[in-house]
Amino acid sequence: QVQLVESGGGLVQAGGSLRLSCAASGRTFIDYVMGWFRQAPGKEREFLGAISWSAGNTDYADSVKGRFTISRDKAKNTVYLEMNSLKPEDTAVYYCARSQFGGRGTEMYRYWGRGTQVTVSS
Repeated sequence: QVQLVESGGGLVQAGGSLRLSCAASGRTFIDYVMGWFRQAPGKEREFLGAISWSAGNTDYADSVKGRFTISRDKAKNTVYLEMNSLKPEDTAVYYCARSQFGGRGTEMYRYWGRGTQVTVSS
């Protein structure tokens, strides 16, 4: 089994920044993809970006490209989501997830964290 725990969410003013963390534990593989998603009330879960664990290759949704950055620390088994220039519409629960193959669809990710709330005030 794989356990994912997000942290770092909170309340921030528009224009501010936050860094979310996702600590992974449990079963490991040679390579996999870590993704970040978010879900606002009444909306579908939205892909934000992903990073391949071994090579560090990244992929971002157009909606966050240039504002959000994903990175990982192999020694800590942790992936990060750095969010800058936050907007009220970024308010959502943010999830990290793990996939063997990657992709942008939620169905591609088998393991999920419980999420962390991010609220951006105007």
